[in-house]
Amino acid sequence: MTTQHQVILSLGSNQGDRFENISKAIEAIHMHAATVVRVSRLYESASWGFEAPAFYNCALMVHTLNSAEVLLGNLLEIEKSLGRIRSENQGYQSRIIDIDMIAYDEEIIDSKTLKVPHPAMAERMFVLLPMRDLNLDWRHPILQKYLPEILKASEDKSQCKPIQNLRIPLGRIALEKLNYIAIEGNIGAGKTTLTNRIAQDFNAKTVLERFADNPFLPKFYEDQSRYAFPLEMSFLADRYQQIADDLAQFDLFKDFIIADYHIFKSLIFAKVTLTDDEYRLYRKLFEIIYKEMPKPDLYIYLYQNTERLLENIKMRGRSYEQEIPAEYLDRINRGYLDYIKTQTDLNVLTIDVSNRDFVKNQEDYIFILEEIQRMLPVE
Repeated sequence: MTTQHQVILSLGSNQGDRFENISKAIEAIHMHAATVVRVSRLYESASWGFEAPAFYNCALMVHTLNSAEVLLGNLLEIEKSLGRIRSENQGYQSRIIDIDMIAYDEEIIDSKTLKVPHPAMAERMFVLLPMRDLNLDWRHPILQKYLPEILKASEDKSQCKPIQNLRIPLGRIALEKLNYIAIEGNIGAGKTTLTNRIAQDFNAKTVLERFADNPFLPKFYEDQSRYAFPLEMSFLADRYQQIADDLAQFDLFKDFIIADYHIFKSLIFAKVTLTDDEYRLYRKLFEIIYKEMPKPDLYIYLYQNTERLLENIKMRGRSYEQEIPAEYLDRINRGYLDYIKTQTDLNVLTIDVSNRDFVKNQEDYIFILEEIQRMLPVE
């Protein structure tokens, strides 16, 4: 499973248009560095440790797949792009924008370039009060205290007052308007990775295909003609049972359901793998089941060309997948595209991700979210 890191950032500005500086920094972080999931209120506090105009401060909770060091490099680039010039002089200084990494999960990092948790956070009210707004279940890994305990013990008595609310970038994308999203794609297209990432960012319940538990799958890749029918039948039974169970059990603590497959994929793969006689029998059974299945509010198809699919399959290293021929992947892609053309009553979004990497590149992930946004109902 793709697990994102939870990172807490502290932003500050006391030069120029402070509100504009903070707002631009939030957008830049979201677009180029990490997904901004929660944003505190904007606070104003006197400059700490030197005489200068008051600061505006806020805190962010972001998700990233990158290491702390890679994220730090991205944040420094954002500071620079917004006009921050770091001086060699020691001590406190005024600044257009300051982005500090306060916490990275509950890890302890002590390197030449980064110390996490931030060593001074427990004595900075302009860090602690905005952090409290984020409602985090986070424990300081060195102090072994949660935020309310750290706040209570802090000796910083300086004034830090809320000024106004700030916009959350993810608020533009109201996925909670949908009850059920299905993400589909060929083998190696990245559908499970994208499903997990969206679920973690938007508080959704996941329905993930249990292909790893299928005993026929390794045998199928060794002898397709012999094991194709039992493989497809076992997949169909398992997909039906899983979707029926998971969609029936709505989670009160999640906003919607997102799955990394739609049961119609069973027919697409069966058409490629089965003989004509087997397929006719399989289709009769499938159509009985399909009538009973709920249809997704949004069906997303991640298209990747065959060359890229083969690269992804090789990279993830599942031994039984390494000999999948390109021609087989071509036929699966054609099967999906032919299916999509016939679905006049299904809300379909096709995204070509052949030249995108939504794991390594934040911009590509945001591109996908913006494509999804276009498909959402307008109030």
